Amino acid sequence: YRIMDEPHYRTGSKWRIYPMYDFAHPFEDAREGVTHSLCTLEFEVHRPLYDWVIDRMEECGLLVKGKDGKPVRPQQREFARLSLDYTIMSKRKLLQLVKDGLVSGWDDPRMPTISGLRRRGYPAEAIRTFCEKIGVSKYKSATELSLLESCVRDNLNRTAARRMGVINPVKVVIDDFMETPPPKFFRLAPGREVRLRYACLFTCTGVVKDADGNIAEIHGNWDPDSRGGNAPDGRKVKGTIHWVSAKDAVPVKTRLYDRLFTVPDPEADETKPFTDFLNPASLVETTAYCEPSVAELKPGERIQLERLGYFSADLRDSASGAPVLNRTVTLKDSWAKVK
Repeated sequence: YRIMDEPHYRTGSKWRIYPMYDFAHPFEDAREGVTHSLCTLEFEVHRPLYDWVIDRMEECGLLVKGKDGKPVRPQQREFARLSLDYTIMSKRKLLQLVKDGLVSGWDDPRMPTISGLRRRGYPAEAIRTFCEKIGVSKYKSATELSLLESCVRDNLNRTAARRMGVINPVKVVIDDFMETPPPKFFRLAPGREVRLRYACLFTCTGVVKDADGNIAEIHGNWDPDSRGGNAPDGRKVKGTIHWVSAKDAVPVKTRLYDRLFTVPDPEADETKPFTDFLNPASLVETTAYCEPSVAELKPGERIQLERLGYFSADLRDSASGAPVLNRTVTLKDSWAKVK
């Protein structure tokens, strides 16, 4: 037992003697009829004491009886905790992020918490698939975050509705443009013909730049015989870009979430605080201009904005007719090339 000169959250100051965890743990398991207590590896050295307490309780007839009438004897079993790269699992350090205001709370979509994953739009089915793939082990190791993201993509690819939306659009009808394209660049450029998805074929004839030299408008011609996006004469067009109508587009507040840390193991360098490795680009707030149906999303609904990624309407900040989109995951692993 331990004595703490602190008021208890239930009993106040009437009783200040509390059982140590290593005693309370097996005692509660035995009295509640728990058959197996699953712990992480650091509790392996505690198992002899756990068994000792259970033995004494069995001698005193304190074990509860199961449906078969026999005493239920709890067993402690240990396994390696789940460790993901580019994040941390320590509750103490996660609490530090919250208290220091480095994240918005325990349900921040960048946090490896149930509430954070739910708010970001991770489907429960994808998390279960991830757990099935990695299995249970007694070997301490880190799992690549890309595996979890892959499970999320696979699930959302089957279940998320497709919608059109653009970020940082160029005025007129397109946003996918490069003035001096590199080899094998099949998108829009001067003199190039592309397909506007589901609409028509479009050829760029020139651009208009602003005072800073940035492209403000793109001018071009469309083929009126290519309605639906197909060439009437069968000519091949390699590039296809997404777009939204400037007249009908709805501005939607959008949060682009990325990995919380810039290195796989932010705790590896003991000479530096783990907060030194926070990713400054883990949250980028912007505006997506979307087709009108996106404004009707309810909190928690998930969609794919074509070519931009999978998004979920925020559970906390979305309002009727004004969803806030959280990017759940990109369409492909954007960190693969970095690694």
